[in-house]
Amino acid sequence: MSAAITDPWATADRENARALERINPLAKLAAPLPAMVLLVFTRDLATPLAFIVIAYVIVLLGARLTARVMLLLFVALPAAAVVIGASMSLWTDPARVGGTVLAHVGSWTWTSGALAVGFATGLRLAAIVALALIAGLTTTGPDLVRASVQQLRVPYRVGYTALAAFRFVPRFGHELDVIRQAHRVRGSHGGRGPFAAIARWWGYLVPLLAGAIRHAERVALSMDARAFGAHPDRTERHGVPWRARDTVFVVTFWLVSGAILIALFPGAPPSVS
Repeated sequence: MSAAITDPWATADRENARALERINPLAKLAAPLPAMVLLVFTRDLATPLAFIVIAYVIVLLGARLTARVMLLLFVALPAAAVVIGASMSLWTDPARVGGTVLAHVGSWTWTSGALAVGFATGLRLAAIVALALIAGLTTTGPDLVRASVQQLRVPYRVGYTALAAFRFVPRFGHELDVIRQAHRVRGSHGGRGPFAAIARWWGYLVPLLAGAIRHAERVALSMDARAFGAHPDRTERHGVPWRARDTVFVVTFWLVSGAILIALFPGAPPSVS
């Protein structure tokens, strides 16, 4: 028996939804957006650290904590911040930031000031990503489209056409897996090395394109059978209303963000001795 295919764009389980999943998608986008924009202009370490803590607390309390989410939060994102911070510190001009000399090789000098500036950049990028995860980890494609159509008055022809295009991605992944299995059964394009890999991928390309064309035709016929585009609006089986809790979430996030930015922003470049 084949394993069930999980559709990443499917609607979330509304009965078992976590706290963040019950918030309107537009509220989860609007709440951190001002902080994300202002973080671009910060130069200190404290401001991005404060927003990283806030984002982590919100995600840990309101999102589904799967193994993949935990790996992203506690391994991938911190590792990326460290790598970016260290890399940026190596390229920073020590003459502009000063600080104690940490390493000196020929004409190249690495100072504590460059290290502070590099990690300020890494933390800034990590904070922006962490704030984006508030919506990214708890919002499905259909709900975002429904909210955009209902609250932002985006034409449903645009929203659902984009959603249909996004749904091609998991479909292509499934079809590619089926094609690979069929080639293995037939023993096609075996062997190792770059030429065998090119032959295998070339063998995948034609049936994958044929499947994509067939799928596009079925989607077009299905949309046409449902009179897609024949009327200015359409009814929804599942509404995504803007409730009072959405307003409270946005206003509270803005107030907390404002308090942090007033206390720490504009941040001067990291001070070094």
